Amino acid sequence: MTELIENRPLSELKVGDSASITRNFTEDDVQTFAVMSGDVNPAHVDAAFAASDPFHKVVAHGMWSAALISNVLGTQLPGPGTVYLGQSLQFLKPVFLGDTVRVTVTVTAIDTPAGHAASATLHCSVVNQRNETVVQGDARVTVPTEKISRPRVHLPRLELRDPGVKLRAFVAQAQAAARGHAPLSMAVVHAVDAVSLGGAVDAAQAGLIAPVFVGPEAKIRAAAVAAGIDLGPYPIVSTEHSHAAAARAVAMARAGEVQALMKGSLHTDELMHAVVDATNGLRTARRISHVFVIDAVGQPRLQLLTDAAVNVTPDLAAKRDIVQNAIDLAHALGI
Repeated sequence: MTELIENRPLSELKVGDSASITRNFTEDDVQTFAVMSGDVNPAHVDAAFAASDPFHKVVAHGMWSAALISNVLGTQLPGPGTVYLGQSLQFLKPVFLGDTVRVTVTVTAIDTPAGHAASATLHCSVVNQRNETVVQGDARVTVPTEKISRPRVHLPRLELRDPGVKLRAFVAQAQAAARGHAPLSMAVVHAVDAVSLGGAVDAAQAGLIAPVFVGPEAKIRAAAVAAGIDLGPYPIVSTEHSHAAAARAVAMARAGEVQALMKGSLHTDELMHAVVDATNGLRTARRISHVFVIDAVGQPRLQLLTDAAVNVTPDLAAKRDIVQNAIDLAHALGI
């Protein structure tokens, strides 16, 4: 059965008419309103900050309650065809997470001046489950003169997802595991752009790695200056070009000078050529494979995708190594 939205035009409207809705204030409401309005006042979105403010916990944006009043005016009383002329509100008490509020509008006056559009004044109140008035005031609106009955528009379900939440949790987990241990020594190969440099420095500042930048020193420093990144605390092993950087980093790993390699702004095959070199590379008994760690929206944990870069047509033995490499990486990452 189709749900309808109907108005009360001037011919049906009378003083004393009222309408109301009831809503529960949830965490989704906080985030939706903040995203929509751009209002990230920590009193509304930061529980740690809110704990020290006068209310001691997260409170609703004041305009959240005002939006509910607009909802009633536009969909019930007077309903479709209504246009806001003015609104005055007093915010008497905060609305907290978990509160249930009842929003009521009541017609207190109807004005029908000759030659002008009819208008109405409505008293507006928002009352919580403790029967406390949290918002009150008056709205002045134009009153529709024609009867309107429309099917309620079906809105898509809104799902709030933070695409970075799993990665942030992963970094926090890695930081916790690294406490009390020396950071992993990491050769960062040919990092001559802001992204490569920034990622390595961020990881260093998080206490996860001790980077050694390997590549053309002049290019590395120029990129750092352009990006506003301070490389002062970190050593640089200078090479002539990206090929030489890959070879030097692999040699450092073979010699035990670093424990891992990080790809900078060079092609993957350029780095891998040095890694798999039969004489000077890092070959082991197991097939080398590539694994993407993916933060897929809607999935409860990080996903691993393998092999999409190195082994194009693997045989059964190679597939065994590819799968085992992914399993070992998942265990190492704690996912």
